[in-house]
Amino acid sequence: MSMASIIILAVVFVLDVLAFVLAIGAEKRRNTAAYVNVDQNARPYCVYGSDAATGYGIGALVLLAAGQAVIMVATRCFCCGRALSPGRWRAFAGFCFITCWFTFVIAELCLLAGSVRNAYHTKYSTLVISGPPRCAMLRKGVFAAGAAFTFLTALFAELHYLFFAKARHAAAVPPPIVGGIGMTRM
Repeated sequence: MSMASIIILAVVFVLDVLAFVLAIGAEKRRNTAAYVNVDQNARPYCVYGSDAATGYGIGALVLLAAGQAVIMVATRCFCCGRALSPGRWRAFAGFCFITCWFTFVIAELCLLAGSVRNAYHTKYSTLVISGPPRCAMLRKGVFAAGAAFTFLTALFAELHYLFFAKARHAAAVPPPIVGGIGMTRM
C-alpha cells in the first residue's frame, strides 16, 4: 500500500472518529427543559438548558460529510477514471460503496434531524392548553442512531477504499503470457 493510501485512510479515519465522538457528545448533551417560567402577561413558557448538542450534531454532520468527500474523491466515486478489472475486489468495492452511501445518508439524516429538533424551542404555549406547557424536547436516541450509522459509514468507507485499491492494483498488472506470446490490449 502506498504512502498516499495510508494518508487518505488516516485522514478519513480521524474525520469519522471525530464525527462519531461529536454524535455521542450530542446524545449526552441533548437539550432538556430546565423549568417552566411565567412572563409578564402570566403566560407560561419553557426555559431550556444548554444548547450544546445542536453544535455537536452539526459538527458531526460536517465532519462525516468531509470524510465521505475525501473517500469519494480518492476513489473517483467508483465510477469515474480508468476501469477496474472484474473480480472479487471490484465486487467487494462495489458492495462497500453502495453500503457506505446508504449508511452515510441515514447518519446525515439522523444528525440533521436531531440538530434541528434540538435547536427548536417553544417559548409560549398555545392558549388552548391549560396547565403548564408541553416543552418540546428531542427524543432520546436520535443522535445515538446517527453515531451508530456514522460508525458503519466509517467502516464501509475504509473497506471500500481498501478494496478499490486492490482492484486498481489488479487492473495495473500486465496480462499473463500465454504460449510464449504476450496478450496485449487494444
